[in-house]
Parts: sequence; C-alpha cells; structure tokens
Amino acid sequence: MSFAKLSVSALAMTVAATAASARDQVQVAGSSTVLPYAAIVAEAFGENFDFPTPVVESGGSSAGLKKFCEGLGEGTIDVANASRKIKDSEIKACAENGVTDIIEVQIGYDGIVFASDINGESFEFTPEDWFLALSDKVAVDGALVDNPNKTWADVNANFPAQPIAAFVPGTKHGTREVFEDKVILAGCEATGAFDLFKAANGDDKKAAEKACIALRTDGVSVDIDGDYTETLARIESNKDGIGVFGLAFYENNTDKLQVATMSGVTPSTESIASGEYPVSRPLFFYVKKAHIGVIPGLQEYAEFFVSEEIAGPDGPLAEYGLVADPELEATQELVASQNTLGM
Repeated sequence: MSFAKLSVSALAMTVAATAASARDQVQVAGSSTVLPYAAIVAEAFGENFDFPTPVVESGGSSAGLKKFCEGLGEGTIDVANASRKIKDSEIKACAENGVTDIIEVQIGYDGIVFASDINGESFEFTPEDWFLALSDKVAVDGALVDNPNKTWADVNANFPAQPIAAFVPGTKHGTREVFEDKVILAGCEATGAFDLFKAANGDDKKAAEKACIALRTDGVSVDIDGDYTETLARIESNKDGIGVFGLAFYENNTDKLQVATMSGVTPSTESIASGEYPVSRPLFFYVKKAHIGVIPGLQEYAEFFVSEEIAGPDGPLAEYGLVADPELEATQELVASQNTLGM
C-alpha cells in the first residue's frame, strides 16, 4: 500500500471537526498528544480507502474518554485518543451507559529529547535542572522568589556558565504536556518547591501543579509554535540554545545536534520503548466494538493505524516523532481479532 506523506506543516491542519451529516465517517476525539498522529492517519486513510476521511477532534484524553463513554449510537464518537490508559472509573462510566466492549490499542510511544549545537557543551540533565532554569518562581531559603538564574552554572555548579536559552514547544503542542508533566513538574517536586506552591495555594494540589509548570517570561524560555525545524533554526542562530525535540527529529539531524542525557539515561528508541527514559510514555486509542460493522470504515481505520507501513519504525508516524512499539505485531493481531479489555 502506498500513500502520500504529509509535510510537517500539514499537521497543523487537522481534519474538520464538524459531525458528518449521514454519520458515514469515523469520529475520533481526545488527546492533543495523539492528535497529530491521528490526523496523519485520517488523511492517509481517506486517500487510500473508499471511505470518507475520519473526523478528528482534540480536547484532551479525559474529555475524549468522557465523550466516548456517553453511550452507543450515531450521536456518540467511535474512537477516543488517550495519552494514558483508561481509568477504572471511566470503564465503569462507560459500562453504565452501555459501552461494555472496549478495544484498547497501544500505538507506540512518544519521547522528547534535549538537544543543542553539536559543537557546544554537553549536558547531563535532571528534571530539577530544567525546573530551576525555566520555572517562573523557584525556592530560595524556603521562600518562593522570581527565578534569578541566568546561566546553567547558576542552576547546577557542574554545568558551564552558559546563558540559559531554551526553545520549548508552544502550549498548543502535545509535546508541551509531556515536557511540563515529566520534566518541569517532576523537577518542582524534587526540589521541594511543590510543597511551597501548595501551601501558597491553600493546600490546593491542582493549583500547585499549575504554579509549578508556569514558565518564566523574561525571554530565557521561548515558546516555539512552529515545527522542530524552527527550533533547529533558533539553535543555529544561537549556539547557546537548547531545544526540546522529538527523538526522531534529533536522530535525523545528528550532524547538527548533540543530545543530553536525562536522569542518567540516553534517549533512544530502546530506552523510550522500555520506559527507562523518563520523558516518555505509551499512547493509545480506544474503539467501541459495538460500532464496528455499523460505522463504515471503523475496523479498517483501526487496522490501518497500527499497520507496519503507518506505525512501524519507517512509517510517517515515526517521522513525526512516534517511537514504534516493539510489540506492534501483537497489537495488529489484537485489532484484527477485536479483542476487548478483559479478554
């Protein structure tokens, strides 16, 4: 099977989110992290099958699963994308609304890396380092203060006195969520600042988490709303810059970039797939088995999504940053046999 590969810029143009009038289209909602991958698959599916292009919406994992669990029928979605496993409480909510047969599909893993100019200084980072470098406020002598750190040596005495210049994905990118949760929030907790944020917010855990991941706005941390090529261009114009990239993009630019370790682990396909690399996680989508055979193309869409040519290590999802699942063949068999949770 062949299909047209999408340019990175095309990913910003997701499938229109309006419902199909005749309900002859697969409808998908959920994780913003999975959204770019689902958009690639939806467009390629529409180009290669005699089914309409699936309708893909974002909204977040929890919102997507909530919609998924509203019930069965044409007025409900067929697929929920999620950057985490479905919760027991969500499975219960689904069952209460008649959604009892759910197919869980793991599409692969995502991981983000921290890369800088190949001829520059090398770094061995921890989440604490990035929190202390980029957080809007940090703890000094037991009090929260505006971040005073200007160089990486201010953050960690073992680092060079290189000005902090970070290029991070903008808030509209799913990678930003991984960066905030797995790096900034983890660093906030490790430094003890989380407890101070919590106390300052009336013991409200969610408010403390929000305060933890608020990044400084003095120009040290720069949001990149474009794709990774823009981040690379920023580093090429500022050799002190350190960018946040998807693993696949870095691996395609090792002639220009060097990668840092995180918590002592070098990012690689193997360390991300195994979960050893800390800035990684599996990604999923969930399918209503009751809608298969009712909604045209649903089974074909699910099988196409996890096919070797799409989700494999040489497919377009890997080009965009997905780490192929080493157990992809087993997932393909699960989808083909329509095995549901608990089977």
